[in-house]
Amino acid sequence: MLAYVLKRLGQSLLTVVIVVISVFMLLRLMPTSGYFTRDDYANMDAAGRNAYLLNLGVSGNLLVQFGRFAEGLLRGDLGRSITLYPRTPVTTVLAEKAPFSLWFGLTSLVISMSAGLGLGVLMAHHKDGFIDGAGTVYVTIVRSIPSLIWLFLIQQWVSGALGWPMVFYGDRPVSWILPTMSFALSGIAWYAIWLRRFMVDEENRDYVKFATAKGLPRKRVMRGHVLRNGLVPLVQYFPQQVLLTIAGSLLIESIYSIPGMGGLLVAAVGKQDNPLVQALVLLYSVLGVIGVFLGDILMILVDPRIKLAGGSSKEAH
Repeated sequence: MLAYVLKRLGQSLLTVVIVVISVFMLLRLMPTSGYFTRDDYANMDAAGRNAYLLNLGVSGNLLVQFGRFAEGLLRGDLGRSITLYPRTPVTTVLAEKAPFSLWFGLTSLVISMSAGLGLGVLMAHHKDGFIDGAGTVYVTIVRSIPSLIWLFLIQQWVSGALGWPMVFYGDRPVSWILPTMSFALSGIAWYAIWLRRFMVDEENRDYVKFATAKGLPRKRVMRGHVLRNGLVPLVQYFPQQVLLTIAGSLLIESIYSIPGMGGLLVAAVGKQDNPLVQALVLLYSVLGVIGVFLGDILMILVDPRIKLAGGSSKEAH
């Protein structure tokens, strides 16, 4: 187990290093005008601009630039926003935005996991019945119709019927309900359809047929064997989804005017705020890598069929 964990940790660290180098190199391909506000660019001559870029560590010798870049990362210094939030430390911007995305993300994740997994169990237990059919219709609607359409309809209908605000207000908790519902709906569909699929696959395996033939009650077989083993493939995605809630949702946060992380990257690219773009790409990449690593480890811990040998995993039959 330890050998496998160390191996996966090494692979994850290598991936993070590759991401850091890639972000560094891509940043140097972006227009240097993104490092200046419009007024600064107009008021500086060529020599002043070059001196400013050297001071930022984005021009000159690449090794020296990367050394400054890496040193800043180790110190937690992600630079300062230039055009979107002029001269504000990037860490300050992220600290202000992340709590909104984190609250809505985690709340909706709890709702979507609870409701989605519950619906998936019911759909599998009543396969080809009314509940399964109704659940399939819901999943099909959510996954096939562009989300902008059904989110807009929900916003209009619910707000009109109940009088709830159509946009987010920090001091009005009732305005948090619609965004949370909108965050959760697609997650419910995702968990439900995949858990149903995995449980149906497990139900057709020989060990389940054998347990049923021995006279074990179907509910006991479904709960003790089919559900447990059906959850295993989903477990590895849980850490990644928890971590990526920090990133927020561009669409939902835009619809409800939530000042979170969702639209920050798009806004930073549009304003050519290169340090902010660099920090966000790095953040999302690292969160994804860490989530995959934790998911792999978690799946090994919860699945008794997976054995480790020589630092690799294999399924014991």
